[in-house]
Amino acid sequence: MDAFEIVDRIEEFLEKSKRIPFSSNIIVNENEIYDLLDELRNILPEELKQSRWIVKERENMVEEAKRYSERMVKEARERAEVLVSETEILKDANKKAEELMSAVEARARTIRLEAEDYADEKLANLEAVLHKLLTAIEKGREQFRGDMSSGNK
Repeated sequence: MDAFEIVDRIEEFLEKSKRIPFSSNIIVNENEIYDLLDELRNILPEELKQSRWIVKERENMVEEAKRYSERMVKEARERAEVLVSETEILKDANKKAEELMSAVEARARTIRLEAEDYADEKLANLEAVLHKLLTAIEKGREQFRGDMSSGNK
């Protein structure tokens, strides 16, 4: 079960809770809501760990692409040096090395941006879940406080 499913269960629990007549307040079984919150607490660290792993994997991919591009540039330069016998050959080799470097840098930049977008999307999803949960908890607490204050009178 993931965090979204637990948030859905909390919302469903709140929707099915008994309403207090003539008010917008509901009666909530405290133990049940705390059980759901405990489940959410147990799942969130794993999902955060997965998000961190994804970011680390993306960083590794960017680093690998950078190493690859450096190796390719080095190989292109080495090949150019071996082939240097005339000025035209040298010019051609330099041009190809620069094109290769530009292409590899562009690819590395694309991979890095995709990794950042992916990580941002995952973190945004997690933020949305946490926001929904916080909102549900705040509503529950407000209703609980309302029940307490109206019950004390």
